[in-house]
Amino acid sequence: MSKRENMLARIRKALGTPPGGPSTTREPRSDWQDLGPVLPPIPPEELVPKFEEELRKVSGVAYRVGSADALEETLGRISSAAQVRTVVLSRNPLLGRLGLADKLSSQGLAVATWDDERAASEAHAEPSFRQRCFAAEMGISGVEFVLAESGTLVLASRTEGSQLASLAPPVHVALYQRSQVYASLEEILERLPVPRAPNEPLPGRSVVFITGPSRTADIEQILLRGVHGPREVHAILVEDSCLT
Repeated sequence: MSKRENMLARIRKALGTPPGGPSTTREPRSDWQDLGPVLPPIPPEELVPKFEEELRKVSGVAYRVGSADALEETLGRISSAAQVRTVVLSRNPLLGRLGLADKLSSQGLAVATWDDERAASEAHAEPSFRQRCFAAEMGISGVEFVLAESGTLVLASRTEGSQLASLAPPVHVALYQRSQVYASLEEILERLPVPRAPNEPLPGRSVVFITGPSRTADIEQILLRGVHGPREVHAILVEDSCLT
């Protein structure tokens, strides 16, 4: 008997395990087909409430607005509570349709936008917007999708332009519509703007999944928010009536 076999035999004896070792074969379950999905399906009418519930669990804040005035009031309350003076906007088309830059400027806020794709590609424009993102106190973006089962915002650079508007400022506000809310990760992965063939060009540089504020517990196991990203995440459901 080798040294290794002798050592294993002594361990088995101490544990009271038979010499042949424990059996690693298990009878297959006959009822596995009846287990159903890992998470129960979410009915369509419960998608938004489920997202809002899960977002609150990860310290996010959810709102619903049904008019342009309600949206302006909600943004005013968020910026006032956080003592915001400077704001950056992504190039998401929804923000332009809502006229957010003008509305926020009328509230006395300094607003920087990335709404010109041609300017964004110029060497002198991108560093300027990047610097403004890190200096801003609030960033506002749209979303590509909203994941109800985990309270997650999904943002794509193809739509947003620079992702820094959602990552650099200490306060992130994301606007979404009901048509963008999906129940499961599988549904979102099927719809992500990614190449389906090796030779297809990338539609964007990145896709970001945001589930609540940035947090870490690496420092003495004390939970801290805002170390690697925003310390506040607000999600506002923009009803179709806001766009009429």
